[in-house]
Amino acid sequence: MILEICSGIKIREIIESDKHAIVRYANNKKIYNNLRDAFPFPYTFEDAENWLTLLNENIPKRAFAIANNEELIGVIGIETCRDVNRLSGELGYWLGEPFWGKGIATHAVQNFIRYAFDYYNITKIFANVFSSNPASSRVLLKSGFKLEGCMRKQIVKNGQALDQFVYGLLKDEIPGLVFKSP
Repeated sequence: MILEICSGIKIREIIESDKHAIVRYANNKKIYNNLRDAFPFPYTFEDAENWLTLLNENIPKRAFAIANNEELIGVIGIETCRDVNRLSGELGYWLGEPFWGKGIATHAVQNFIRYAFDYYNITKIFANVFSSNPASSRVLLKSGFKLEGCMRKQIVKNGQALDQFVYGLLKDEIPGLVFKSP
């Protein structure tokens, strides 16, 4: 899968040679501060190797590279839900700090959600955002997501209790996508 998202930026499969770029950009406290604790810091080559092994076990693929013409600069993916939530998926993404504030994350989310709705046959995508990450909230709002709620003091990150915002987007809210019943 390759999605051209804007000039020189695409979403593509993650490959073994992305390991160095993953470590270069993921080993950043500012990125770690906005992700779940399962995302390690410091982020090492061993962490990248372990993640790539896990990633290759997932069929269908759930995580993809956000890349420029030279290298991976971030990651975007979806975790599909199970049981009564089986028609929903949780969106996650991160972008290397040198690429912040350029609209890349917004373009990546806007293009990836179209792919995700069709490929995974889901009817809703949601994302959880720490209250300490207003930039991610803006990305989601620009991509058509709606704020569905605030879970007060829901998370603990770096010893601090934070609110968590929940954003959601329904498949039939995106122009050009046709809802298919499950």
